Amino acid sequence: MNNRKTGILAVVLIAALVIGIRVFGPNTPSVPDGQPMAEVTVPELTGVALEGQAVFTANCSACHGVNATGLSGLAPPLVSPIYRPAHHADIAFILAPLMGVRAHHWTFGSMPPVPGVSEADLKKVTVYIRELQRANGVE
Repeated sequence: MNNRKTGILAVVLIAALVIGIRVFGPNTPSVPDGQPMAEVTVPELTGVALEGQAVFTANCSACHGVNATGLSGLAPPLVSPIYRPAHHADIAFILAPLMGVRAHHWTFGSMPPVPGVSEADLKKVTVYIRELQRANGVE
């Protein structure tokens, strides 16, 4: 009987922790809607990253902000520990725009697919994002 109560208590505590992180964690922007959520230092970019920056600016920055700073109320910053390579592999930056993605880290809602971008374009965008991340200590 004690093991059952302990198990139920553990499940309740884990659920409370998950809910608390989602409500009070990185989901709650601390800046007004539409404003950048992060400060991003832009390094000297390589050729492929420069191409990725152009694709990102044309297709992603309206929601994710110039240089992936995120825009409060719209979309998260991609220069964030949440999007570090160990947590989001490069393929995540390709699949999300191609297929859309269900909201799971933030309260911005789900991301719809981005029309008009190719896998080749998104590979360049990924190089760009990774160079920004490294320059800002996200590894």
